[in-house]
Amino acid sequence: MDFFNYFQFISLILFLGIFIGRSVWLHKTGIRIFVIGKGKDGIKALMEIVFVGVLFIWIYEILRISAGISFSILPTFITIPFIGYSFIKLVGVILITLGLIIFVLALIAFNTSWRIGIDTENPGDLVTSGIFSVTRNPVFVFINLYFIGTALIYTNWFFTGLAIMAVFGIHFHILNEEKFLLKQYGNKYSEYRKKVRRYL
Repeated sequence: MDFFNYFQFISLILFLGIFIGRSVWLHKTGIRIFVIGKGKDGIKALMEIVFVGVLFIWIYEILRISAGISFSILPTFITIPFIGYSFIKLVGVILITLGLIIFVLALIAFNTSWRIGIDTENPGDLVTSGIFSVTRNPVFVFINLYFIGTALIYTNWFFTGLAIMAVFGIHFHILNEEKFLLKQYGNKYSEYRKKVRRYL
C-alpha cells in the first residue's frame, strides 16, 4: 500500500465506524434513522434505493483497490486510472479530510435528529446550531467532498462518474428535502434558510 491507499482505507473505516456507531446508538434510544424510500413512490423512492446499492459497490471498490484485491465486479475499462498525478491525489486527500470533519461536526449538532432519508413521521427538531450555522446541509457537503476526493485519488471512470452523479443527485434530493422542511417547520425554517446558505 502507498500513502493514498492507506489514507483511503483508514478514512473509509473511520467513516463506517462513526456511521455504524451513531446508528447503533440511535437505534438503542428507540429512534429509527433508516427511512430511505419510506413514504415515497416512483422515481424518488427508486433513486434513494439505487443510491444505497451503488454506495455498497463504491465502498467495495475503495476497499478492493486500497487493499490490492484484484477481483472487481465492474468492467475493467471503467476501473483503470486515467490520471496519476500526486498533486491531484493530495487535493483528494484534503477534500476527504475536510469532509470527515464536517460529518463529525454535523453528527454532534444533530444529536438525535439525524435520519437517513426524509422522515415524515418522526423528523426530530430542526437543527440550526453548530455546523448548521455555516451550511444547511453539512452531511450532503461531506458526501460530495468524499465522492469528489475519492475520484481525485482513484481517477477512473467509475469514481469520476459516481462523483458527478452524486453532486447532481444530492442537489435533487436537497430540493425535495427543502420542500418537506418548509412544510414541517414553516416560518422557522424559512427564516433559517434566509440566513444560512444551502452548501457553504
